[in-house]
Amino acid sequence: MKLKYTVKESDNYQTIKEILSLEFHLSSRLTTKLIKTKQIYKNGILADTRSSVVSQDCIVVNLDYEEDTCNIVPTKMNLDILYEDEWFLVVNKPAGIAIHPSRLHYDNSLSNGIRYYFDSIHLKKKIRPVNRLDFDTSGLVIFAKCEYIQQELIHQMSVAIFKKEYLCLVEGFMDPKEGKIDLPIARKEGSIIERCTNTNGQKSVTHYKVIQEFKNCSFVQCQLETGRTHQIRVHMKAIGHPILGDTLYGNASNLVPRQALHSYQIMCIHPVTKNKLNFMANLPKDMKLE
Repeated sequence: MKLKYTVKESDNYQTIKEILSLEFHLSSRLTTKLIKTKQIYKNGILADTRSSVVSQDCIVVNLDYEEDTCNIVPTKMNLDILYEDEWFLVVNKPAGIAIHPSRLHYDNSLSNGIRYYFDSIHLKKKIRPVNRLDFDTSGLVIFAKCEYIQQELIHQMSVAIFKKEYLCLVEGFMDPKEGKIDLPIARKEGSIIERCTNTNGQKSVTHYKVIQEFKNCSFVQCQLETGRTHQIRVHMKAIGHPILGDTLYGNASNLVPRQALHSYQIMCIHPVTKNKLNFMANLPKDMKLE
């Protein structure tokens, strides 16, 4: 994992530090770490970030250094990996598994499975999920293989380049069939888990479109403009159409054994190749209604 940049005639860069900041968008924290671990080179020679640059100088940042991974127990799992390159991988998470280890999921979270997989390919890197899904939400999760990729993709989220689309089943029939829910979300008073719409909350915007209607529920596509905790679940409850099977914000269902929410599509720009990427995860069986 190496970032490379060759200085052009037309560039106005004076130092390596400017290239790290303006070309690679490295944070000051990561730059400091790379300096301390001696991972920055000019023309194949270890370099100081204050070093000057001229046309045709080749600047390389090495991100292959090993990291301590002992904070997560490796657990063998059958991972559904939809995409992988040297920089990150995309996993289709089933419902009923946590992203992070916790007191209740010390050795059976998705991160435990990723740690085992990283060990199997001899990758000594911290486990870095880029996006997060609730325990009972299924679908796409990206795991960065280094701090740089995590940093870049999270930045893309903040400027709406990284787009997430979900499919869900909601109670009742929506009217209108397509629209925007623009309601601020805040933590519910007295709860460490539950959220609610609140004028004092953070701006939260969900775009929705009804795809199909069944006997007493609707199949809906949602695109997030913001990414608040439980956003779709809270917004659907707020407009009177809670997600099927969502016992925190709605009701249990005899049609779906869990909250019927699936992260089915992610669109982003590859931080290194700059290619447009589009990942999709098929709808799981437990959300398919006849």
